[in-house]
Amino acid sequence: MSASAKLSGLMTVDEFLVWEPDDRMRYELMDGEPVAMAPTSNVHGVLQSRLGRLIGNHLEASRPGCEVLTNPGVIPKLRPKINFRIPDLGVTCATIVPTASSLPDPVLLVEILSPSNQSDTMMNVWAYTSIPSVREILILRSDRRGAEVLRRLADGGWPSEPEPVGATLDLESIGFSVPMADLYARTGLTG
Repeated sequence: MSASAKLSGLMTVDEFLVWEPDDRMRYELMDGEPVAMAPTSNVHGVLQSRLGRLIGNHLEASRPGCEVLTNPGVIPKLRPKINFRIPDLGVTCATIVPTASSLPDPVLLVEILSPSNQSDTMMNVWAYTSIPSVREILILRSDRRGAEVLRRLADGGWPSEPEPVGATLDLESIGFSVPMADLYARTGLTG
């Protein structure tokens, strides 16, 4: 560990990226502490893969310079030396660097909210608002049909609360739209 990390007891992003835990868990770095990420539920996996596929198809057809990534690493501007967060999906229109560990200039980040990880997920959501390139943050529920979106305001700030999504999910940052019923169709969840 570096001298500053030793003094504070916190792991840095550089240390985290070369750290090799002796278990098979996935981790993200939250304020200098590696936090294990629980395996996803079937509903979580369906939502993540379905939305990723739909967004990917949309980007290929209408925004070929953009890409959707699953579980990309992002570094918030709040305490960037000790935070490496991992959203469920991220979209960037910047050039992908093959050797990079973090997503360059994300415009959209997606978190799938599970009952067991609500607190950590919402901490991530608010950390994402510190990334200057982010225009929208989507929060999908995995215990029932439902979603909320945070959109950057015209003045560059953020609203104090996400807005609920109605019958159709509209993501203005990438010009994407899908009926919520279609997105959740194979999950077995009802409204």
